[in-house]
Amino acid sequence: MADDKSKTDASDRRMVSAEQDYEVQHFAKKHNLTTEEVVALIAIHGNDRATLGAAVQKRTKTA
Repeated sequence: MADDKSKTDASDRRMVSAEQDYEVQHFAKKHNLTTEEVVALIAIHGNDRATLGAAVQKRTKTA
């Protein structure tokens, strides 16, 4: 994630940065998860937003 929020590009939006609390909180709220669950998913699957979304869907189908 860019330090200067005004200097971002489209590729930046594809990722969820575990180091940025607001990104983790937004993803957690959107998918009805805790921030700890999101950080664990990022550790397992990486920070690509599409991959994380697919992992969440897979979790909810098996739960």
